[in-house]
Amino acid sequence: MNLELATQQLKRLRDDAQTCTGNGKVASYIPELAKEDPCQLGVSICLPDGTILSAGEADKPFTLQSISKIFSLIVALCQNGQQYVFERVGKEPTGDPFNSIIKLETIKPHKPLNPMINAGAIAVAGMIRGKNVQARLDCILDMLRKMTGNPEIQVNHAVYCSEKKTADRNRALAWFLKDSGVLTGDVEETLDLYFQHCSIEVTAKEVARLGMVLAADGIDVYTGDRVFPAEVARICKTFMVTCGMYNASGEFAIDVGIPAKSGVAGGIMATVPQRMGIGVFGPALDEKGNSVSGVNLLESLSKEWNLGIF
Repeated sequence: MNLELATQQLKRLRDDAQTCTGNGKVASYIPELAKEDPCQLGVSICLPDGTILSAGEADKPFTLQSISKIFSLIVALCQNGQQYVFERVGKEPTGDPFNSIIKLETIKPHKPLNPMINAGAIAVAGMIRGKNVQARLDCILDMLRKMTGNPEIQVNHAVYCSEKKTADRNRALAWFLKDSGVLTGDVEETLDLYFQHCSIEVTAKEVARLGMVLAADGIDVYTGDRVFPAEVARICKTFMVTCGMYNASGEFAIDVGIPAKSGVAGGIMATVPQRMGIGVFGPALDEKGNSVSGVNLLESLSKEWNLGIF
């Protein structure tokens, strides 16, 4: 790859996609997220040799939100194994919004359809082991710090408090899971862990590094260390394809064709197996909770660079 030409292309595609920001709105149901400038758009790409290409607001901190569901799932799988995890959370996509309770009530057994919806991620948070909430959170933080090479990654306390204060729907989901026997531990402690891991702060550059570790099947391309098993990476990338973009996942798979996970702070983590990790930050969201400009940028990038895996 010609890095100079690739950087020029990335900047051009970023500038083109930024014009879409007016078509979306920042998340307002978490008050702290509503403070973001909706016109921002940053993108970074991490290549297998560790090279980083960036354009726009690639150094602007934002919170992972639902992107963190991938990493809580990795920890839960590594600690408990597949059988334990998937006895409590399903593997099927859903056409419902990420915070829906409908199928949780109507299907039997009453377990979440997948780990990427809120109910599923709360159930996964309940599986992470540790003597207290901080120890359980540290399992996720330690892995993210290793994957990004940034030992200072931490929770944005203001976003965490804002999220915790406005989480009535998530509390309802968690107590339903408790009533159904999916959650067996302390509900408020599990919710606290969930709110905190959603509020972990990163940049698009760091998200690109996270995506590259997944692209490399769990190997850190900077150190050569294995961070998690290849089978766990495979499971996560499959969930990213089938469930990663909320109830727009099918459309994204057809139009963009790469595994991706979005969050309502405007982040998207994408991974092109063995080729690159991509981090995007664009806080203006569409009606399904995905970054408007981020999706547009990834679609253009996929077509121009022939990234689609299907």
